[in-house]
Amino acid sequence: MASIQYFLFTSLLLYCFSPSLAQQSFRPKALVIPVSKDASTLQYVTTFNQRTPSVRINVAVDLGGRYMWVDCDQNYVSSTYRSARCGSAECSAAGSTGNGCGSCFGEPRPGCNNNTCSVTPGNPFAHLSTSGEVAADVLSLQSTDGKNPGKLVTVPKFLFGCGPTFLLPGLASGLVGVAGFGRLFKIGLPSQFAAAFSLHRKFAVCLSSSTSANGVIFFGGGPYVFLPGVDASQSLTYTPLLINPISTAPVYPLGEPSAEYFIGVKSIKVNEKAVSLNTTLLSFDSEGVGGTKISTVDPYTVLEASIFKAVTKAFIKEAAAMKITRVTGVAPFEVCFSSKNILSTRLGPAVPSIDLVLQNQNVFWRIFGANSMVQVSNDVLCLAFVNGGSNPTTSIVIGGKQIEDNLLQFDLATSRLGFSSSLLGRQTTCANFNFTSTA
Repeated sequence: MASIQYFLFTSLLLYCFSPSLAQQSFRPKALVIPVSKDASTLQYVTTFNQRTPSVRINVAVDLGGRYMWVDCDQNYVSSTYRSARCGSAECSAAGSTGNGCGSCFGEPRPGCNNNTCSVTPGNPFAHLSTSGEVAADVLSLQSTDGKNPGKLVTVPKFLFGCGPTFLLPGLASGLVGVAGFGRLFKIGLPSQFAAAFSLHRKFAVCLSSSTSANGVIFFGGGPYVFLPGVDASQSLTYTPLLINPISTAPVYPLGEPSAEYFIGVKSIKVNEKAVSLNTTLLSFDSEGVGGTKISTVDPYTVLEASIFKAVTKAFIKEAAAMKITRVTGVAPFEVCFSSKNILSTRLGPAVPSIDLVLQNQNVFWRIFGANSMVQVSNDVLCLAFVNGGSNPTTSIVIGGKQIEDNLLQFDLATSRLGFSSSLLGRQTTCANFNFTSTA
């Protein structure tokens, strides 16, 4: 009898405090959102419908962000907004149990309520962070069968951070916050959507290289189908996702591990030739410094100074052997070339390949010209890698340019990354998901 009572109690607790499916008869197989690239900031932007009445909101994509936050100071009007009360299950889910109870000296409004718990939303593009209220509101997005968008589905009590306008500088025009896809928080987007709709705890990112055509993010398992009928989930190679035991967030509770996505790069090759590196930089030290992470905040891959020097030296040597002429660098790029002797291929400019070698020599992420080179003028191409200086927190940050037109599947349940390398080799792109047809 006691076990039955315990089951009923825990079931009621989950019903009340998890993002519930109680209002939905349709259960999606997966979810899908569009991702655009802002031309002026190179930030990746996605869209949700939030609040009552429903409002379309645009937020920056931060792959390693801990949760979503939005500006509640300006124009936040919603009859379904609820702040999270101190000691509640919502506060616990947000990791806010030790933050105490907040008070706000003013008229109650979104972001300003008494007896509420708080989080520390941050703007990673401007390196700003502050305190914000934990809140819940209605959030809607489209379901998918992996080929087309389907019915709109709703999370009635989606948890997020309610931040001030102070955090907006540095975000692309029209953005009202940042969407965090980090792995360790129950209120990160992948975790909330998986809980709300009983999805596989995985999501897949496919960023478009174009500022005029949308890429896509899927929540849940595949297929991930791009025109003309290419299921990119069939092209994945897998490597473990590593946890940095020390947080890389600008503000974090003592002892909190990083919510960002790290992989174990063991070595780097240029044109299949090993580059001599200080390999101790490729692992975390006791303070969480080092390693390799994947970022949608950095537009280009950033390398620690000695790694940058070694990789670019090898690249310049291999390019010279291909009769490619080096020219003066164009900031922020130090290594640039004349485009006159560079041929165009399906995989982008014909330049030396760069391999990130992972758990063994047979598992590597190959970066072709489409992802390694940026056209800065009619006759100049630059290597899209940036010198990160001698003491960065992370030795290698794989940036947006290098992951465009690659499908990356982040599996939170098994802690592994699936990566496709360039989809251009399969004659498709991340802009080829068919958003126009509704299943």
